[in-house]
Amino acid sequence: MTRALIRLWSWPVSLGLLTMAGLVIALVGDGWWDSLSTLALAVPVVVGGWYALRR
Repeated sequence: MTRALIRLWSWPVSLGLLTMAGLVIALVGDGWWDSLSTLALAVPVVVGGWYALRR
C-alpha cells in the first residue's frame, strides 16, 4: 500500500474500530465498562462534530 492510501484511511478505520469496540463493550460489560463504552462511542461523534463545525 502506498503512504497516501494509509494516510487517507487510517482515521476512518480507527474510528470504525473504536465504534465497534464500544458497541461490543456496551453489550457484554457492566459497571465501569458502561462508562468506557460511552467514551468509546462519544469519540467518533466529537470528531465528526469538530469537523462539521470547523467549516
